[in-house]
Amino acid sequence: MDKSMKMRAQMKGDYTEVKVLMSHPMETGRRKNDADQLVPAHFVQLLTATLNGKPVIQAQWGTGIAKNPYLTFRLKGAKLGDIVEVTWHDNLGETATQSIAVTSA
Repeated sequence: MDKSMKMRAQMKGDYTEVKVLMSHPMETGRRKNDADQLVPAHFVQLLTATLNGKPVIQAQWGTGIAKNPYLTFRLKGAKLGDIVEVTWHDNLGETATQSIAVTSA
C-alpha cells in the first residue's frame, strides 16, 4: 500500500463515492523559503482513475491545486468488490498508485 494516498470507495445507493487524499507538497515554484530562495516547482500534473482497468476520470492539474489534494468523485455501474485504482504523476517524474475494492457504506 502506498503511503502517499488514502482511499475509500463506497456504494451509496445507485452510485459509488470515491474519496482520495493524496500526500504531496504541491509547490508552485513561486514561494520563497526562509533563506529568501525560491522553492522549486513540485506538483501533480496528471491524475487518472480506473474501474476494473477501464478509465473513468483523467485530470490535468497545475500549480493552482492545494497541498495534500483531496478528490471526491462518483461512479455509476460499479459493483461490490470492483477495483478502483488512482494514479498520479508529477512534474518531477514521481508517481503513486493506490487500488481499493468497492465496499458497502
